[in-house]
Amino acid sequence: MTDTGTQPNPRPNPQSSPVPPAAPAIPAKRWAYVIPVAAIMYMLAYLDRNNVSVILPYMHGDLELSNADKGLVGGVFFVGYVFLQIPAAILAQRWSARKTVLVLMVAWGLAASLSGLVQTKAQFYAARFVLGLFEGGVWPAVLILLASWFPLRERARANALWMACLPLSSVLMAPLSGWMLDHASWRWVLVLQGVPPLVWAVVWWFAVADRPELARWISRAEADHVERAIAADEAVKPAAGSGSYLDAVTRKPVLVLIGVYFFWITGFYGFNLWLPSVIKELTHDGSSTEVGLLTAIPFTVALVVMIANAAWSDRTGRRRRAVAVPLVVGMAALLLGQAVDGALPRMLLLCVTAAAVYAPYGPFWAIPGELLRFEVVAVAMGLINALGNLGGFAGPYLVGWLTDATGSSVTGFAVLSAFLAVAVALVTLGLRPGPRPVRQVAGEAPEGA
Repeated sequence: MTDTGTQPNPRPNPQSSPVPPAAPAIPAKRWAYVIPVAAIMYMLAYLDRNNVSVILPYMHGDLELSNADKGLVGGVFFVGYVFLQIPAAILAQRWSARKTVLVLMVAWGLAASLSGLVQTKAQFYAARFVLGLFEGGVWPAVLILLASWFPLRERARANALWMACLPLSSVLMAPLSGWMLDHASWRWVLVLQGVPPLVWAVVWWFAVADRPELARWISRAEADHVERAIAADEAVKPAAGSGSYLDAVTRKPVLVLIGVYFFWITGFYGFNLWLPSVIKELTHDGSSTEVGLLTAIPFTVALVVMIANAAWSDRTGRRRRAVAVPLVVGMAALLLGQAVDGALPRMLLLCVTAAAVYAPYGPFWAIPGELLRFEVVAVAMGLINALGNLGGFAGPYLVGWLTDATGSSVTGFAVLSAFLAVAVALVTLGLRPGPRPVRQVAGEAPEGA
């Protein structure tokens, strides 16, 4: 708490002590410009990533894909996803986040369209790998961009509003993919869905700036406010050893965050694997449009809870709790969902699971910015995302292997729930608040509680 230097007066005189006028509200155009443009951009990326799960059942043996092949089609994306995480993060921090994302957007749009032209399994694998390669660098680059526009006390909300594109993409795009499949072949769906990123690249170029002082649409008052707040955030962060990238990424909190993200994302894909069976049970093999509409329900619930949890995290500063509590709920719902019968109870639990596994996104990605200075946080976030997202490969493969080995999917889902439990243990025990002083904002609890 900062001492204002004034002495308390038990009997103030209203004539001699007028109330100072309230400070003018700081404009907030950045919320209306930066967040929506970034959210739509990544929503298109998420469409190109996830459309294959909707399309695979409608390929009708064109590429002669076995169940194992289909799992590899989904998993190989995440192998490619690893490689550009750190290089793109460094480019975004040292060169330009805006230009880095632009280049990657054009590249993944072309790769997505070309995936509709493949003729063999090997070509399909290669196309998915290349798509993952180019999309991989976008996530850390946008996180660096947001770190230049939103102070720490706004960071979880900014992250969550941008990352709302993940469930929102499924809300809007799963029905779209289903409708397109009712009217066109799977090849045309892939080709056409690669075009929007190329169009949005033009919007991105003119609407987004790397820093407030470079944007034409922002007021001087808002730019000054953001710059001062971010400078104050940086001033209270501890130095990262020699300031090198190696020192930053080998700090214990960063290693713990890598573990948290890996185990969380591995368990997260339990939700994705469970979703199709519930939807199939509800629709009784309905049309692809009907499947897409029902698929949107859990993601709508997830969207609301995700934003609410981030707002609570910013208001209270309790980042660890905002990550751990939803994962505990998700673990319980995932296990219970394998034990109950009936389409509607399973759908309800599916909605709970969706909300629980999406809710930690905003608070989780606010944590690295609180621990590390801006000049090194880029490579740390790239490494966390790169290694953590290997869970996207491990989760589906593990469930498939355990299902073949045991003859039941229940074992696989139990293991995925255990992965979520490990993530909870790491975030609660491995990220205990340190003794360093923490800047408080009026009305908020200390961050890290």
